Amino acid sequence: MLTVYIFSTLIGFLLLNVPVAAAIGLTSIIFFAGLGQGAFLAMLPHRMYFGTTGFTLLAIPFFILAGNLMNTGGITRRIFRFASAMVGHIPGGLGQVNIVASVIFSGMSGSAVADAAGLGQIEHKAMVDDGYDPAVSASLVAVSSVIGPVIPPSIPFVLYGAITGVSVARLFMAGFIPGILMSIGMMVALAILAKRRNYPCSACRAPRSDLWASFKGAFWALMAPVIIIGGIMTGFFTPTEASVVVCAYAMILGFAYRDLHWRDLPDILFKSAGQAVSLLFIIAAANFFGWLVIHQKIPDAIISNLMGYGATQAHVLLIMMGVILVLGCFLEGNAIFLITLPIFIPIAKMFQIDLVNFGVVMTLLIMIGNLTPPVGMCLFAVDSYAKVGILPLSREVVPYLVVILGVTFVIAFVPDIALFLPRLMMGGM
Repeated sequence: MLTVYIFSTLIGFLLLNVPVAAAIGLTSIIFFAGLGQGAFLAMLPHRMYFGTTGFTLLAIPFFILAGNLMNTGGITRRIFRFASAMVGHIPGGLGQVNIVASVIFSGMSGSAVADAAGLGQIEHKAMVDDGYDPAVSASLVAVSSVIGPVIPPSIPFVLYGAITGVSVARLFMAGFIPGILMSIGMMVALAILAKRRNYPCSACRAPRSDLWASFKGAFWALMAPVIIIGGIMTGFFTPTEASVVVCAYAMILGFAYRDLHWRDLPDILFKSAGQAVSLLFIIAAANFFGWLVIHQKIPDAIISNLMGYGATQAHVLLIMMGVILVLGCFLEGNAIFLITLPIFIPIAKMFQIDLVNFGVVMTLLIMIGNLTPPVGMCLFAVDSYAKVGILPLSREVVPYLVVILGVTFVIAFVPDIALFLPRLMMGGM
């Protein structure tokens, strides 16, 4: 019953539009004080500080900065031109270009919102200019942007690894195949819709000269994922250090392309700092909330109940997936991680659910949340410039949501798919 009271209070604050960090912190304070354990409130500053000082978490502000540098530094435009020359003739035209460009860009930014807000603006304008309905164009931008946090590098994977202690490098490797399956599924769904709705597309393949020219123009941008993943896999640098490397690489490319100027840096740094502080403050508050959950032995009580009902691993996995899907309609993805992981991880261990695969499944579910109203972050990011309305946008993303949900269930119940690369490249498990 205490679990119900705690989460009802938290959800109540969120429904009253209390900021996520404040809602989490206030819930923790109310219950520590109400349970006659006010002495624990003296630990609030310490727990908040402790929650944001892990070495792994350093990657988050740097990946955010990298995404903003790329959006300003001309990298996104070169990627889009290359993707257009490569797949613009496939049914769905620039919609297919949109998906492929997002796959490439995902190997550098690690953020769905960065993809939607940066590369997405270029994609949306090109598609509308080519004759696409604005709502259709905006929906494709939104759905393709959620590929970003699944294919490494990934801010959600970094956060999950920091909270659970799971290897971030293994999580990065585990995200590759699910991310590719997502993109293939989206491309197939788009091709079917394109034929039914007669979406515009290029009548013929791009000449080899154009393909070669676009490849040369995007070559150094395309090398970024190779450098990042190659460096991690060879042990040359850690995933955290990779975030610094990609920042430096994006800045060098931006200056080399002459699209990034010194006068741009203050605005980029200020914007990145604001985004990073917002996320890290939520992490700080959630650390104290996690302490409340563990102190009240909520995971132990849930495990005891599940065992009493004779729940199997599949039952438990379905329950946790259902909870995340529901929360995804109301909470930002990182907040879901921070609120649920202190409860879910002990349960996952008890029922022998692989924590690497579980991290991939949770990330996929959170990406679905980014596309579902009323708090779909990618929907709002795209609508901020597409101006088509959240309701029409939500209707158009439904076919692609079905694809992502299908991939999620496959990965959840056939874990060998996601774990193939980590086992192949890193051994063990």
